[in-house]
Amino acid sequence: MKPELSIVIPIYNEEAGLGALFERLYPALDKIGVPYEIVFVNDGSRDNSVSILAEQFRTRPDVTRVVLFNGNYGQHMAILAGFEATRGEIVVTLDADLQNPPEEIHKLVEKIREGYDYVGSIRRKRQDSAWRTIASKMMNRLRYRITNIQITDQGNMLRAYGRNVIDLVNQCGEVNTFVPALAYKFSRKPTEIIVEHEERAAGESKYSLYSLIRLNFDLVTGFSLVPLQIFSMLGMVMSLLSALLVVMLLIRRFIMGAEAEGVFTLFAIAFFFMGVILFGIGLLGEYIGRIFQQVRARPRYVVQTILQHVPGKDEQIDLAVEKRQVGR
Repeated sequence: MKPELSIVIPIYNEEAGLGALFERLYPALDKIGVPYEIVFVNDGSRDNSVSILAEQFRTRPDVTRVVLFNGNYGQHMAILAGFEATRGEIVVTLDADLQNPPEEIHKLVEKIREGYDYVGSIRRKRQDSAWRTIASKMMNRLRYRITNIQITDQGNMLRAYGRNVIDLVNQCGEVNTFVPALAYKFSRKPTEIIVEHEERAAGESKYSLYSLIRLNFDLVTGFSLVPLQIFSMLGMVMSLLSALLVVMLLIRRFIMGAEAEGVFTLFAIAFFFMGVILFGIGLLGEYIGRIFQQVRARPRYVVQTILQHVPGKDEQIDLAVEKRQVGR
């Protein structure tokens, strides 16, 4: 029977928490009362996650599918691979760390049934560290002003998508992207709901400060040209101010004569301009680097193996050395 609901869960070194995830996820989905499937995407885990996923597949082959990458390509590439493997009319993404309780999935499903095709979620009371919460809120505000994408809680991966949105996302070949923002762009009727949030069941966050910065660069540069436009306007303003400063210094020289005073002030101004220029060059490099990655047209990811049940057979292992996906 074709599933109505598909759950996509990226996995990277989650062996410590997978048992607890299975114990809560399957009963929660059984209670919803619709045909479902769970697509686990192993993103090159170096621990025992693959063996645990394979064992779970053998335990519940009727509703479990496992996509295995041949390396680590990142959470969002794992989600895109999961999207391509899904068959349900409603697709829900979920992290494996249980910070988003599986028992909240039914709320998103109900909202999709009301006619929405994108349902984001906002954590009622975040259980993250203070610096992560503050940094996330600051980036949310900045991102909205730059991209005009209304995602209140961008770090929360518990989201639901209609099949129309998933089909459009699957047509995209972007190398660097932020999946919720991409889906938001394609949705006709988006909305958000409040969900509960819990402490991580086991392990630690896979996102370092550097990873979060890179992710936000992907989000900003992938969906807006505003940063480049800001620097264009800033360059014009700085050119005008520099011209006025030169005129002022010439007038001062003719009126008061040559003097050594104010040299360090000029140095400070020059260093400030140099810093702004270097930052602008770096920003331009971010856009050019993404263009370079895109035009190389390398696979975004490589699917090594898919574990899935085929009627009439005990187990089916599809080998696929293909799929479009991340230049690294």
